[in-house]
Amino acid sequence: MDAAGRIQAVGPDSIVPRPSDVENLVAPDCVLLPGLVNAHTHLELTGLRGSVADPAFFDWIQQIRRRKAETAPPVFLEAARQGLREAWAAGTTTVADTGDSGAAAEALTDLGGRGVAYQEVFGPHPDQLEEAFAGLVAAVERLCGGAPPAVRIGVSPHAPYTVSGPLFRKVAEWARSEGLPLAVHLAESPEETAFVTRGRGPFAELWSRRGIPLPELAESPVRYLDRLGVLGPQALVIHAVQTGAADRHILRERGCAVALCPRSNRRHGHGSPPIAAYVHDGLPAGLGTDSLASVDSMDLFAEARAAGLESGLDAPVLLELLTLGGARALGMSDEIGSLQPGKWADLCLLRIGAAGASPGAVAAQVLESGPAAVTGTWVAGRRVHRRAGA
Repeated sequence: MDAAGRIQAVGPDSIVPRPSDVENLVAPDCVLLPGLVNAHTHLELTGLRGSVADPAFFDWIQQIRRRKAETAPPVFLEAARQGLREAWAAGTTTVADTGDSGAAAEALTDLGGRGVAYQEVFGPHPDQLEEAFAGLVAAVERLCGGAPPAVRIGVSPHAPYTVSGPLFRKVAEWARSEGLPLAVHLAESPEETAFVTRGRGPFAELWSRRGIPLPELAESPVRYLDRLGVLGPQALVIHAVQTGAADRHILRERGCAVALCPRSNRRHGHGSPPIAAYVHDGLPAGLGTDSLASVDSMDLFAEARAAGLESGLDAPVLLELLTLGGARALGMSDEIGSLQPGKWADLCLLRIGAAGASPGAVAAQVLESGPAAVTGTWVAGRRVHRRAGA
């Protein structure tokens, strides 16, 4: 590793001479992995873990909205710091976070983390367009002014049931013009699909009660956002559960990536995302834990095991989703995701006991592990987590 925190060489001592000024770490029964990439988090909601019991999606969202409205900014910041430390303890070195408080970007900056902080914007009524957009621009400019290179700032028009068509279009156009990454919750739930395709269900009823004009109907949520010009190479599509072959073709043709959260989807009754189809179609794909208001841990190994049960994908493929796959989904595969010279020394040291006889067996052992097996985590060569006694 060089002074900047990038990998200089990888290999056995017999091939790669060890510089005299480099710490010698002996770790028997361990494997060294690229730091894991959590492709979807809500760090500011860490403090809501276990506090919203109702899993029914529409009701759960309303409770989250009320709880957020009652929360002061310092509380969001401390929650984001706690969530980031838990991510490090679980072997994660990069997070792709969405939130509207700015707490994740501040926590990543203060603690020296790596990630993408997507600033959320809401505004279901077309009359809210200018106010919502101006607020988004101001927030992004403020966050960009304080963020180091390791913290990228993006935008997230939240979802089809919280953002008007005109606001979607304007945010997407601005993101493209400014070169900002964009993330959107899309095709997550049957309720969202009913809203977009039939103008029915609890979201449609809520819009009607609030006097908000319903969007023009589309054949699917994916086709709705494609019509608005939201989908493109800069877009990370979060969840993508309710998709068919035609939707997946659109996502692939537009150059989108997907962030898949099977544990959260299961908890809210959304169904299973077509993980194997995304992988086989060659879409850049990563796994995310979603918020700790939905699941109980930042454990990406558990996320991969859930993905394996639902998709039938084997352990090496699942492990790649946690590392290089997630890096590709965030457009960061030149910098992180694998142990290669020139990439950042973002590392996870995992104790697995005696290693299996094949790479597939080792990958299976890794996925059966969990945060308790993570003995150390490094970001750009700086140790950010050390398990007690390790």
